Amino acid sequence: MNHQLLKIESTDQKPESYLREIGSLFAVFDEHSQDSGNISYGVQVDRRRFFVKTAGDPSDLRSFLSHKERVSLLHNAVRLRRSCAHCALPQLHNVIESLHGPMLVYDWIEGELLRADSATRQQPQSALQRFRRLPVPEILSALHHVFELHLELAQAGWIAVDFYDGCLIYDFAIRKMQVIDLDMYREGPFVNGMGRMFGSSRYMAPEEFERGAIIDEKTTVFTMGRTVANLLSDGSLARSAFRGGDGHYSILRRACCASRDQRFASISEFFSAWQEAGKGALSG
Repeated sequence: MNHQLLKIESTDQKPESYLREIGSLFAVFDEHSQDSGNISYGVQVDRRRFFVKTAGDPSDLRSFLSHKERVSLLHNAVRLRRSCAHCALPQLHNVIESLHGPMLVYDWIEGELLRADSATRQQPQSALQRFRRLPVPEILSALHHVFELHLELAQAGWIAVDFYDGCLIYDFAIRKMQVIDLDMYREGPFVNGMGRMFGSSRYMAPEEFERGAIIDEKTTVFTMGRTVANLLSDGSLARSAFRGGDGHYSILRRACCASRDQRFASISEFFSAWQEAGKGALSG
């Protein structure tokens, strides 16, 4: 395909007007589905689907972030994607500067978002609960891709911020995990300058609540440990709820230590231990 969506650098139109002009919108993600202030679109052009993310309307003052801050985060997302080629990240095809800021043109990802709000999270038919009921080898395979991605991101200097199940799309039909919305990841280490940082408390390390604390790979290790607890267990650290083996359980407990000194020192160390504990598990 050689359509202008994939090759133009700028437009003087608003994002939605431009997208409606060149294709067919089949989805809009605005304040009705999220509270970031961003507006994203599903657009079909020449029988091919794309996901286009924008910073939303500059006049919208309801978000906790200003339009300028949202634009900055989208540029950050571009830097992250261009620094890492892992297959778990959707392909970024183009960045178009519009009247309302950058338009990030990604592949459209099929599947279901694992995020569920507190009212629906425990419902048996939620995507999260259905994922938790999958055969253990299938969950381990999905986790492997998440951890492998974060190893590559760590090697490129990125620290996880605001990662949770809302960043995970799983295609139950083809058993494929994709990772999205890493806009707030930071090049680090860095100092927590805000106290409680952005994110879901179900995934956050203690230092993400402490102003002046260091945020580094050990923080990402904690987040990956909490990912295990939320996807391969019921969100707790109880052994009775954990569906994996003893080796993986011991790694979970170490990764989720409140004391930073007791955690794995890096994502590389964490992932190596996880792989060693899981030899044969993916085919078991």
